[in-house]
Amino acid sequence: MKYKPHKYQEYATQRIIDTPYIGLFLEMGLGKTVSTLTAIDLLLNDYFEVNKVLVIAPLRVANDTWPREIEKWDHLNYLRISKILGSVDQRRRALKADADIYVVNRENVVWLVGELGGKWDFDMVVIDELSSFKNHKSKRFRALRRVRPMMKRVVGLTGTPAPNGLIDLWPQIYLLDLGERLGKTVTGYRDRYFVPGERNGHTVYKWREKKEAEERIYDAISDIVVSMKAEDWLELPPKIERTVPVKMSEQAWKLYKKLERELLIEYEDADVVAQTAAVLSNKLLQMASGAVYDELRGIKRIHDAKLDALEDIIEAANGKPVMVFYNYQHSLDRIQQRFPEAKVLRKGKAGSEDITAWNNDEIPILLLHPKSAGHGLNLQESSCQTVVWFDQIWSLEEYMQANARVHRQGQTRSVVIMRLVAEGTMDEDAIEAIEQKETGQEALMQAVKARIEKAKEGERV
Repeated sequence: MKYKPHKYQEYATQRIIDTPYIGLFLEMGLGKTVSTLTAIDLLLNDYFEVNKVLVIAPLRVANDTWPREIEKWDHLNYLRISKILGSVDQRRRALKADADIYVVNRENVVWLVGELGGKWDFDMVVIDELSSFKNHKSKRFRALRRVRPMMKRVVGLTGTPAPNGLIDLWPQIYLLDLGERLGKTVTGYRDRYFVPGERNGHTVYKWREKKEAEERIYDAISDIVVSMKAEDWLELPPKIERTVPVKMSEQAWKLYKKLERELLIEYEDADVVAQTAAVLSNKLLQMASGAVYDELRGIKRIHDAKLDALEDIIEAANGKPVMVFYNYQHSLDRIQQRFPEAKVLRKGKAGSEDITAWNNDEIPILLLHPKSAGHGLNLQESSCQTVVWFDQIWSLEEYMQANARVHRQGQTRSVVIMRLVAEGTMDEDAIEAIEQKETGQEALMQAVKARIEKAKEGERV
């Protein structure tokens, strides 16, 4: 296919070329992958600025999306790609292969750094979903930090840079500029911009921003961050988010309140026990969806109200495909029991076949887990207009990324996001938490948005 870039894609590509380390905070659907690949091609073959490129991405994206994008576009399909995936032997062979671009899943970053050690020879590294490196204590962050000085160029891609607030930014920006803008240590970053909030003894669970910290952080990183929102550039059809209230049976409600109050529901074979606040929160969310795991990992069915609501939604879709997100295995099992025609998106080559079948309207109900389907999948070519969240989750990032599988560039129909919410339950708290976090995310995206009005005007001509 011939590549005809939008003005914002041309701008993003040029910024990668002009800026040795850069964060592209581009919302889902703005074509981050092809913009980055175009820059890689130019840096490799026109400017001779780099010799060997590594892309770090979620497993499914590394295995499918990056190779697929290279094959898709005429100006890129001569690039050679090697997948550092699979067994240790397969990874080592891929590492030795003669290629232009090497892709590795983020779970194997620690292995890759250990394998190469001081012989790290990737002079350009692209971190697809930079926000997955937001934990400064994680092994993947520490591994990449070790070899960061050996990289000539770094590109960080994400649509959700601060899903839980600005406290998440330091590790991501550090991997770009080695601490030049936000400080060399996370402790210094916290001291400069935050004050301790909620704590338990000496452990701080939540940090509050100091006065004007937001503005100072945005100002500090503005020269190496490009931020764009899809709504500013794409004439997408509407995305309508609806909360569908679900009423549990009286018996189910009594069980829910009993666990909430007593942290225990007694059964003959195995009890349902919630020993901590975190476990209780998770158990209550499970019960809101209709089932809960007991202490032996058995399943106790509580109600079918959400299954009934989902059946009504599927019937109202009048034969058009419906996408359903679940968070618990017992939810998946119950959905499949009620709807045998539903299909789970598989992994690897089989998953690629499922994506094609879905986009050809050959799958009536597609069941997805937000963690495995959150990044890089193009599922917008089907006639699906209905996305259902059967289980509610706490992660804004996963929620936004998952919805963007359908509501993205190339979508021609309005999309309705339907959230099944059991009335009076933890479901309502999860929805409220996501909506509150979106305010902070919006502030960040707005604050560092690229000042490219001229390019924008050119796009409209």
